[in-house]
Amino acid sequence: MKAIVKNILLSLSVTAVVGFTAKAQNKEAGATEKDFYRIVTLPIPEGIELEVGGLALLPNGDMAASTRRGDVYIIENPYMLNGTTPYFRKFATGMHELLGLAYKDNALYAVQRGELTKLVDKNGDGKADVYETVFAWPLTGNYHEYSYGPVIMPNGNFMVNANVGFDGFEWWRGKSHVPWRAWTMEITPDGKMMPYATGLRSPAGQGLIDGKYFYSENQGDWVGSGHMMQLNKGDFAGHPAGLNWAATPESPVKARTQDIYSRVDPRFNQGKIEDDDPNRPYKTFFEVAKEVPGMKLPAVWLPHSILGTSTSSMIQIPNDDRFGPFAGQVLIGDQGQSRLNRVYLEQVKGEYQGAAFTFREGFESGVLRLAWGNDGSLFVGQTNRGWGSKGQKDFGLERVVWSKRTPFEMKAVKAMPDGFEIEFTKPVNKKAAADPDAYAITGFTYKYHPVYGSNTVREQQHVVNAAIVSEDGTKVRLVIDGLREKYVHEITLDDKIVSADSAAKVLHPVAYYTLNNIPEGAKLNVPKRTPKMAGHDHMNMGKPTTTPAKASAAKTPEGSGLKKNQVTQPASWTSADQTIVIGTKPGLKYDKSELTVKAGSKIKLTFSNNDDMPHNFVVVPDGQAVAVGELGMKLGLQSVKLSHIPNTPKVLFNTTLVGPGGSQTIYFVAPTKPGKYTYVCTVPGHFYIMQGTLTVN
Repeated sequence: MKAIVKNILLSLSVTAVVGFTAKAQNKEAGATEKDFYRIVTLPIPEGIELEVGGLALLPNGDMAASTRRGDVYIIENPYMLNGTTPYFRKFATGMHELLGLAYKDNALYAVQRGELTKLVDKNGDGKADVYETVFAWPLTGNYHEYSYGPVIMPNGNFMVNANVGFDGFEWWRGKSHVPWRAWTMEITPDGKMMPYATGLRSPAGQGLIDGKYFYSENQGDWVGSGHMMQLNKGDFAGHPAGLNWAATPESPVKARTQDIYSRVDPRFNQGKIEDDDPNRPYKTFFEVAKEVPGMKLPAVWLPHSILGTSTSSMIQIPNDDRFGPFAGQVLIGDQGQSRLNRVYLEQVKGEYQGAAFTFREGFESGVLRLAWGNDGSLFVGQTNRGWGSKGQKDFGLERVVWSKRTPFEMKAVKAMPDGFEIEFTKPVNKKAAADPDAYAITGFTYKYHPVYGSNTVREQQHVVNAAIVSEDGTKVRLVIDGLREKYVHEITLDDKIVSADSAAKVLHPVAYYTLNNIPEGAKLNVPKRTPKMAGHDHMNMGKPTTTPAKASAAKTPEGSGLKKNQVTQPASWTSADQTIVIGTKPGLKYDKSELTVKAGSKIKLTFSNNDDMPHNFVVVPDGQAVAVGELGMKLGLQSVKLSHIPNTPKVLFNTTLVGPGGSQTIYFVAPTKPGKYTYVCTVPGHFYIMQGTLTVN
């Protein structure tokens, strides 16, 4: 009898353990970003417009925040200890668009549009009573002449970046009308300015990584996609506007305007500049860089619309365990998509390169500024006025806190002489990870031209000849055919790659590695092979599925026989019943918020883009704008080529992507069903706010 009871108890015990393990596996397998990195929102008192332009940690643990409206607040108890609320104290006011803040030697240093300002509380009353100009630079009054910083260098000097302006003839082309627009300036504490580097376009983010100065760039003219770059004194970062001042005696930059314009046609006096001719010759960034003195390559490209649309601040994760398994790596924000990405950097042959991954989404406004708290949490300052963002609030301040749980991730991707090595945060299931068909590698690059942004070009799929798993299961070495230096490589993991302990899938299964240099060393001798293509779409493993959009060829659901993107007047029409002209205005807006048409009428619509960034015009059923836009975000590397328009019946009529200064005319038959419809720009990040109402009577 005792033996029977013992066996029953043992059986129950085993069942309980198995049940517990299954629950643990299910919990880990279904985990999302928020299970590992929690977002805590700080309540902002009514009446404070905290459009964060800068953040700085103070020695006592308080957080200082500057705003785009010209104020500086000291936030006491920002950690909300014991459930208490933070206290906001106005420290300084009356300044001009503060897009950066730093603390040094009992003073705060803020960057206004036209100067670096030192703020000091001399009498100890908690408010600045000294506003001292450290150094001032010229302004024209152009709306786009933003200034960013400061970053405090190891030598105690301040680094400040200045944005290009957009105005006058060819207003979509970035310009440097006055010194030192499009430059990085190094400023000493006593007010001496030394020009440091140029070639910047919209350098909204900057930071120190291992003591070296990096900045982040935004897609635009001469910039195919957002990226981050390490700058040394005298470097040229690629945008030619700042070369206006390269020949001045104090300039350390050796590149000249003609070095660029003699190699790439700037296309002046041509009206709109678009990438509309597939036969037009082009050069890439790296092809020009190898010929131009001091022209620097990006350390890591951040593919546009995939890893964001408006690159912002970067910050290095401290070398401790308070923020999880990514110590020493870099977090970089994106204002448009309200997100953080993660970057693993390494140096090969003296140059920085590395891999970029998605890290954390879901912030309440556009991510602009980052600062570490003294408890190891990350403060994220946010704003979206005039710029638009996925997070719909006008501004916000939040903290990211590690939950002490380790996600199953690609911790790092490292370049090898014959491929890449992936290091995981946990041991991987060895059998699954050893299958070469579990990995898809696509190489690509961007055009270097005066057009706003670039499609991905020279795409090539690479064969994985072997996947060799380390003995401890934490690393997989991929031996790959035909890797190309200077190209970006999309590395996608199949969802059958899971952790050994809990069968969890990789939380973010896609990495983008910028391979500036292939390292020297021994290559593994493995046989070449042909990948297995049957049974799954090898090129879209681990990605959300959506049919590539060929919106220009798709038919409308109205039975008119017209294409969704019908750009010529149908032969059966003698004329249109109604002609509509619609444009854009600053702040991600159409210049008309409402349009009215008659049901079943013939419409000729011209969309003119008067903005300094690309937009489209897409008509969808009422309430479907965000759903269609989010489908467009899943198009991956094909997104720009497909004008960010997914192939879905929810798209009724559309223009393609129209660049700055461009226009497109389309013809369509208005829906026969009266009611409300929505027109929307489906560019990632834009579609949340750039909408209007089409009323069909």
